[in-house]
Amino acid sequence: MDVKMTYRLGDRDVRRLGYGAMQLAGPGVFGPPRDRDAALAVLRAAVAAGVDHIDTSDFYGPHVTNQLIREALSPYPERLTIVTKVGAVRGPEGSWDPAQSPAALRAAVHDNLRNLGLEQLAIVNFRVHDGSHGRSEGSIAEGYGALAAMREEGLIRHLGISNATAAQVEEAHAIAPLACVQNMYNLAHREDDALIDRLAVDGVAYVPFFPLGGFSPLQSGALDAVAARLGATPMQVALAWLLHRSPNILLIPGTSSVAHLRENLAAAEVVLDAAALDALDTIGATR
Repeated sequence: MDVKMTYRLGDRDVRRLGYGAMQLAGPGVFGPPRDRDAALAVLRAAVAAGVDHIDTSDFYGPHVTNQLIREALSPYPERLTIVTKVGAVRGPEGSWDPAQSPAALRAAVHDNLRNLGLEQLAIVNFRVHDGSHGRSEGSIAEGYGALAAMREEGLIRHLGISNATAAQVEEAHAIAPLACVQNMYNLAHREDDALIDRLAVDGVAYVPFFPLGGFSPLQSGALDAVAARLGATPMQVALAWLLHRSPNILLIPGTSSVAHLRENLAAAEVVLDAAALDALDTIGATR
């Protein structure tokens, strides 16, 4: 199967294997990194390897990953698209607290602009957050509408939504155009299958997080077996499957190690034959 390795994100074509900066912060995505020089090296290695899509947020740290990105990469390459997200803040002990009001979202946008050293954010995802880690139903009009107003002001170029239900995606798209949707999705958790296909028709990128999150031992065993036969790591196979799943899927695997970064990016070279795809496609049915 021929897999195209670029897709439209906002107003740019980006490589489908990007980089997620969350792991650059300290333990629990809180506080400074254990090794600041290593964190800077990973960012520079990613861009040197051709990565042109970096995912971040000012609530990683908080502020830590954006400040690292600015130190490592500014002035930014013209081709680099930095995507951030708003909708939460960190408590004094590292809790993830909702921050969904228009005032809180405006403050978050300005925090991102300041810490990244930008005059305009390329893409901002509205992270739907009610205090839990799962998705919750309910209107997103107030929060997403506030970001749409900031888009009209020129503070933001494009908008996305994260941790959203299909109904919330539709509601957002009716308020202002969507550049991307960022939800949990992987081999074992495929609740968004229909949403991904619908977004592909509309030319909207889908960015899954937790590519190996929530696997059962049985599912992990099946993935391990395919990886062993192909001479790849389970993570590489899981990423390769996502690249095969739909052309609008963009990947943002994160790491704080240059070696692991290179391993993740090598997933683009993993060829999944028909037997591998058949075996992998059964994993979601073994929940």
